Amino acid sequence: MIEASKRQTLSNLVRLRYADTPGFLDTTQLISGYQLQRSGFLGVASDTFPIRPNGGIAAQLQESPTFTFQPVTGDAYAHNFLRPLPPASLLPLAMGGLPIDILLRLSVQSIDLFSNNRPFSRNAGDIDAEVDAHSADFFSLLHDLRLLQAAGLLNIQLQQASGTNGKEIENSRVFMSISSTTDPNLAAIAEKTKKQLNFSPKSERMEVVYGVGAPSPGQIKMLTRSMLSILGQIAYQIQIPDDEVSSGNTRKSVDVAGNNGAKPLMNVHSGHKQPDNAFVSILYDHYYYWIDRGDFESKLAFTITQMLLELSKTTLNPGAVVTIPVNK
Repeated sequence: MIEASKRQTLSNLVRLRYADTPGFLDTTQLISGYQLQRSGFLGVASDTFPIRPNGGIAAQLQESPTFTFQPVTGDAYAHNFLRPLPPASLLPLAMGGLPIDILLRLSVQSIDLFSNNRPFSRNAGDIDAEVDAHSADFFSLLHDLRLLQAAGLLNIQLQQASGTNGKEIENSRVFMSISSTTDPNLAAIAEKTKKQLNFSPKSERMEVVYGVGAPSPGQIKMLTRSMLSILGQIAYQIQIPDDEVSSGNTRKSVDVAGNNGAKPLMNVHSGHKQPDNAFVSILYDHYYYWIDRGDFESKLAFTITQMLLELSKTTLNPGAVVTIPVNK
């Protein structure tokens, strides 16, 4: 099931790269059925003397797993893939050990006035110096937050709200604080980060809220992305074979190297030959697309994307289901 989920995610990334319709299936049930078949016989050989009985017994155990899939459509599709992820869902993941720079680069469009600028949304040569400066500040902020996280100085507190029908996270509040330190280098980074995020000298922590633009006192505004937007950001950075571009199947890959030195979060390779040592691979339009097993950074970004997909899933009642028996 895990391997199937990985292939589905990579397949949707590639399909979006080709302006193809993504498809999502949730595995709602897995049933393993077992069948024991036994047989035996007993006979005698009449042409021998003395008469000797002969016989045998045989048994066979057969496993027949059945997978039940639910296509994600309608309200569930809108909730899962078009709704921005709440900051109260995202930030606690960093306290669980996920690198905050990769997490926020994937899932956040802006923090206060700092923009996680999308290079493919602009035409070539269309340069906005102010936007580029804010984008550079965004990546600098993520770098500093990661250093503080690694040093144990970045703290995330989730204030749970009482609610029903699975609305606890949506109604919860999340706060960020930065601890003091005697290390002069880390102290300088902490002070710089607090200044960027408008920490008040009177406030030990800041509330992170969904929004865009200049924040209110005591708040950090975070414009989060929907799951479909996250997948689109990754998809448009996938390197595509030249003949696929020249044939008009898709456009040229986005060059993110000039985007304030930011490298692609995920390197997806392509070729006609099936890869030998792939972390995940799929076949699409006569080409194999894969992530190398030895590429830790790409695997990490892909795994975080998988986690965000799971995080975005709704508990809405299922619609149509597809049941597939698998005979072994």
